[in-house]
Amino acid sequence: MREKILINAADLFITFGFKSITMDDIANKIGISKKTIYQHFDNKTKLVEAATLHMFEIISHGIDCICALDKNPIEEIFEIKQFVMEHLKDEKSSPQYQLQKYYPKIYESLKSKQTCVMQQCVTENLKKGVEKGLYRSTINIDFISRLYINNMICLKDKELFPLKDFSMNTLMENFLEYHLRGICTPKGLETLTKYINTHQS
Repeated sequence: MREKILINAADLFITFGFKSITMDDIANKIGISKKTIYQHFDNKTKLVEAATLHMFEIISHGIDCICALDKNPIEEIFEIKQFVMEHLKDEKSSPQYQLQKYYPKIYESLKSKQTCVMQQCVTENLKKGVEKGLYRSTINIDFISRLYINNMICLKDKELFPLKDFSMNTLMENFLEYHLRGICTPKGLETLTKYINTHQS
């Protein structure tokens, strides 16, 4: 039952935001009493904490599985973006913003975990790209991985990129192309152009 509560709570939080969803909403969706939820979670904060960790672990595992396929790094980076977007539902409800505002401690803990996973993922992607001749051998991997992570955080800034003007998917597509065009070799640019023409037309 705990797993079922976590899955449904995470889905509702991602779809409608952490603030708007109540314990009653979660109980109604599952078809159980609120009392049953409280048998597993002392309060909403504990449930939010467990649900965000649950979602983080699912996404981290999915990213590991994509990386294990050993695709070319340009395709890999777009596939990871697609996978994350599907799980976060294009972030229409700004869940990350609500988490930061109403549950700052949980947000900071999650952000730290996300940064760690992203740093490792981006570093490996950059190394693989250099080895395969798709990214320039002269790039500073540590510098670019840090820049990448900070730019990703900026994309979630609702003042800089209001959701009414920019969907998260569009922002990610534009950012990835911007990132890759800055580090690709001519061979890499050819691969990137081919990928874009095939998948984004």
